[in-house]
Amino acid sequence: MGFWTVVLIIVLAGMAFSAWRTKHMTQHGITEDFLGNQSIQDRGASEEMQRELEELRERVQVLERIATDDRESKRLSAEIDELRKN
Repeated sequence: MGFWTVVLIIVLAGMAFSAWRTKHMTQHGITEDFLGNQSIQDRGASEEMQRELEELRERVQVLERIATDDRESKRLSAEIDELRKN
């Protein structure tokens, strides 16, 4: 067995290990940043945050509608007052 054959086997073994490690970490919800720091992702918390985000979006839509309607009614009221003065 030549030198380059051994190098090739070592490289292939390293690639296989890296693929297995990535699959294993993904299955268990472990993420790793570019510095190698690992953190566990809680799927339940993620779903809860998505639900809360959707609720907040709905609330913002309601507040925007209230603010817009109020502004429109104030403008209309000001126009009516202006017409009464004339």
